[in-house]
Amino acid sequence: MEIVLVVAVAENGVIGSDNAIPWRLKSDQQRFKAITLNKPVVMGRKTFESLRRPLPGRTNIVVTRDANYRARGAIVTTSFENARAIALGDALRRFATEIAVIGGAEIYAQWMGTADRLEITEVHARPDGDTRFDKIDAQQWDEVARVRNPAGPDDSADFSYVTYRRRGRG
Repeated sequence: MEIVLVVAVAENGVIGSDNAIPWRLKSDQQRFKAITLNKPVVMGRKTFESLRRPLPGRTNIVVTRDANYRARGAIVTTSFENARAIALGDALRRFATEIAVIGGAEIYAQWMGTADRLEITEVHARPDGDTRFDKIDAQQWDEVARVRNPAGPDDSADFSYVTYRRRGRG
């Protein structure tokens, strides 16, 4: 079962500002859907709330410290271990080969050590923000694909799709 971190990150490491994404990339939304559809998606509470609704066609697994938190349309858990077990069971039930981890920063940090692949959208901009993605360790990851894209009519910046695979796996 592959663990895939899916994240859009600006050139300065920013992934969010005030619990929102500080750019608009409609092109990337389509790619995000294609990567995550029919799979379990793991996210933190703030990420789930920023979506304003569960992502359709995916099992939404929300990790929070608040044991009383409830989220309509999502499975809520309070630990990495439980989230991983729930995601694995769901992936097997769906015959999915991947678990997608979609943020935020703390969730990415928790899952980075178990990740097999990173699907990064590099946003060619330097927005202000309060949430960052850790720098990718070149000692542990190999870049295996890169496609640069100009901003489309519904995009606020140029961007690149970059895939990394953990060294020593697959």
